[in-house]
Amino acid sequence: MVVRLSLGCALAFLLALWAVPQAMRAALTFGVVDAPDGNLKHQAAPVPYLGGLAVFAAFLLAYGMIFDLNAEVLALLLASSIVAMVGLIDDFGVLTPLAKVMGQLIAVFVLLRAGISVHVVMLPWWVRILVTVVWLVALSNAFNLIDIMDGLAGGVGVIAAIFLLAVAIIDGRWVVAALTAVLIGALLGFLRFNFAPAQIYLGDCGSLFTGMTLGALAMVMEYTRSNPFGWLAPVYILAIPLIDTVYVSILRLRAGKKIYHGSPDHFPLRLRRRLGGSTPRTVLVIYAASVVLGGCGLLVMWLSPAATLWLTAGVAVAVVVVLAWLARVPMESR
Repeated sequence: MVVRLSLGCALAFLLALWAVPQAMRAALTFGVVDAPDGNLKHQAAPVPYLGGLAVFAAFLLAYGMIFDLNAEVLALLLASSIVAMVGLIDDFGVLTPLAKVMGQLIAVFVLLRAGISVHVVMLPWWVRILVTVVWLVALSNAFNLIDIMDGLAGGVGVIAAIFLLAVAIIDGRWVVAALTAVLIGALLGFLRFNFAPAQIYLGDCGSLFTGMTLGALAMVMEYTRSNPFGWLAPVYILAIPLIDTVYVSILRLRAGKKIYHGSPDHFPLRLRRRLGGSTPRTVLVIYAASVVLGGCGLLVMWLSPAATLWLTAGVAVAVVVVLAWLARVPMESR
């Protein structure tokens, strides 16, 4: 199986390397670009979207060519396809925030119909459904929100997928391992063109697809065999986009703004200001933080409940201190 996982990852990588330049040409031809506006977008020239479409295509093709399909996989692929298509339509600038959320809810409904939901047996069924909806919609939009810097969302997605792959192998969930392996390959191929200076962006298609897919894959594994608080593992693994979402939401609400209206108050942008304006350095620091948090996620699967609570309290304090430090930095734009 390890050989097939490697083949799936490599094939997705090669397909993305081929597909991304095609998506760049298509985006430029049809005007699907992120153009400078003097407000939030200060890149030197228009940058094409549709990178996410290339990632999605590489992911689907690689999985279908290497691995078998079953009902659970088909549900996951259908849900991912729905949010990718919703994001693609939004990349053309024709969807309202409400329409985007409705599309995400339809994708979640597909997963629930297939019996895919959060596995916390101590919770009543209706609470598990509610948590599933909140988790998946939150992660879809969290990756959408954090896609504000060259190489950031794609790289954080790769790191999270690597840790989920490790959990899947430990858990013996080879279907999840296969899906995460091809996602890693597809995102790595995209990052070849997205790391600073970016030649193409994920767009809503790619960010919503990545968030929904990672959120769904994180849900279907067992984390609590050794530690009843092991369910915190996926929260740690996917913490970076979730932290930024909470941070941005609080700052926007305090400023009297709507949460879904764009503003340059993300913590990566403030961190970049602290680091002298270097995008690559900022992204690498956030990658390192993702690795540390992902490592904590693996650790809590085997810690005692008391040690888990102490670790989580310490991490929470550290995050609050860093965010408070960053909140004192003037906002900047992309």
